[in-house]
Amino acid sequence: MRITDLLKKEGIRLDTAPADKAEAIEMLVALHEKCGDLNDTTAYREGILAREAMGTTAIGMEIAIPHAKSAAVKAPALTAMTVPAGVDYGSPDGMPAKLLFMIAATTDGDVHMEVLARMMQLLMDMDLTEKLKNAKTPEEFLSLIDAAETAKFPDEVKAAPAKKEGYRVLAVTACPTGIAHTYMAAEALQKAGEKLGIPIKVETNGSGGAKNVLTAEDIANCDGIIIAADKSVDTARFDGKPVYSTKVADGIHKPEELINKIINGEAPVFKADKKAAASAEVGNESFGRKLYKHLMNGVSHMLPFVVAGGIFIAIAFLIDAAKGVPMDGNFGSVTPVAAWFKAMGGYAFNFMLPILAGFIAMSIADRPGLLVGVVGGFLAANGATFADPFAAATTPSGFLGALLAGFLAGWLLKLFEKLCDRVLPRALEGLKPVLIYPLAGLGIVAVMMCAVNPVMSIINKGLSDGLLWLNQHNLGIVLGCILGAMMSIDMGGPLNKAAYVFGTGMLAAATTEGYMVMASVMIGGMVPPLAIALSTIFFKNRWTADERKNGVVNIVMGLSFITEGAIPYAAAHPLQVIPSCAIGAAVAGGLSWLFSCTLMAPHGGIFVVPTIGKPLLYLLALAIGAVVGMLMLAILKRPVKEDLTER
Repeated sequence: MRITDLLKKEGIRLDTAPADKAEAIEMLVALHEKCGDLNDTTAYREGILAREAMGTTAIGMEIAIPHAKSAAVKAPALTAMTVPAGVDYGSPDGMPAKLLFMIAATTDGDVHMEVLARMMQLLMDMDLTEKLKNAKTPEEFLSLIDAAETAKFPDEVKAAPAKKEGYRVLAVTACPTGIAHTYMAAEALQKAGEKLGIPIKVETNGSGGAKNVLTAEDIANCDGIIIAADKSVDTARFDGKPVYSTKVADGIHKPEELINKIINGEAPVFKADKKAAASAEVGNESFGRKLYKHLMNGVSHMLPFVVAGGIFIAIAFLIDAAKGVPMDGNFGSVTPVAAWFKAMGGYAFNFMLPILAGFIAMSIADRPGLLVGVVGGFLAANGATFADPFAAATTPSGFLGALLAGFLAGWLLKLFEKLCDRVLPRALEGLKPVLIYPLAGLGIVAVMMCAVNPVMSIINKGLSDGLLWLNQHNLGIVLGCILGAMMSIDMGGPLNKAAYVFGTGMLAAATTEGYMVMASVMIGGMVPPLAIALSTIFFKNRWTADERKNGVVNIVMGLSFITEGAIPYAAAHPLQVIPSCAIGAAVAGGLSWLFSCTLMAPHGGIFVVPTIGKPLLYLLALAIGAVVGMLMLAILKRPVKEDLTER
């Protein structure tokens, strides 16, 4: 859906001068009403104001994008206006908003998220935003967006001829969270295809589901398929076609190399079996790579439960803290409203381990693996044993037990499936998925977890005691430094995910030490984009003009705990950027622990500051870490040889 399909010239107002944010919103709503986009203006206005009450929709860089899903909207639409003098919109970077878009979305689907994602890609071009601010007529405003969309998404314009000849190369991109890496890899592959003159179509398996899905016709006519993914994707449809599977980071950093592997016939022909759709075990993948993808499949499905549940629990703590409730064993559930939030968040959190183990096992053993994984994760959470099957007096094996349940149960069931294929008659094929696999799977995972739970609970308790010992002996700062550095070294890769998963696992323990771990983890992920942004501002001669233009975007991304904003810089200058960011993140993580800062929410950056214990010291640690990273960049990175008069 193109921006120009949603934005009419009647919905554009230039050179306005609203007195404040409220008047700016009223003017944009009035434009929607003028264009006939609404069937209830009052209800839509209330939806916009309710969204603003949750936090400003200003994104920085003098841009604001208020939006709302509402039954009052007839069809998805946009309005826009420019404010040359600017209006205070509560922007994260403190800049007044001069370019405003308002999205009106219907309640069916996620059109507003698609439009937001597309607009963010366009508005990161500073030249475009400046031209839009200075547009003289609505027609000029629309033509600027149309030209930018055509240049940014050429496949939409070239779709007809490309389909006639067929795409030579297809690709699927996916990352555990389905946000940054998925779309960065897709865009890099698309640009590389254009550069090489090779028609390419990329399917993105993002958090909102698969987009630009590969059709049977696409697959039949292509030369081969690239799978750049860190989680399992559907591969059974690629049976008999050359398939090259790799990590999503290669899609970002090596797009031309991947395309050439298909064109030059270097990809092996993929042979699917009945379990290929879930396991995605393409022939060129190593065992370690498969292991990582199984893990990330569990993590990607677990994260929504962790984030939403964790924030609900954090809200409960905030409510009780505001009421002056003593921080004892009942803290977070004394006030009735707090008790409701804590209960609802707790219910979501309770699914964390079963979902993690369930989708790891499903990635290994297809759909029958879901049962063994979910049950195994639940048994790990409650600690059932042979002697105490109802877990009345046992210690749960926790996060480590759930990991073991997912992998071992999945592999054991897969072996059982292969055994059944050999020894059972074909007449029983229909009974396998509905009776034989579930029954055997439950028995396998029940015996396995009752046997290993006592051992895993000892290990789990030892880790918790070790963490407490580190803190008591003033060595927790070392752990904080390590976690901070891990979040920064590969910026969304295995080390980053390992640190984050460890942090969320400790968060579930609901202890002070667990909250301190989560604080060190998040601050470590916030430092890299901020260090780079500061460097592009204070040490401009180290960066090209394009790198400086995009640097300011990293301020917003860093403060929002989106580490991936640093990836383009790390890819271009790995020997300078990665060590600098890692050292800065380690300093921030260590200081966070030294200051005894705690974090009760698993995501959100500065937007969850109210859930942070000692927030001012936490922000100080973040600032120091970012400055250290900036100074390290100034030392390690030499000035670029470029005419800097444009600055």
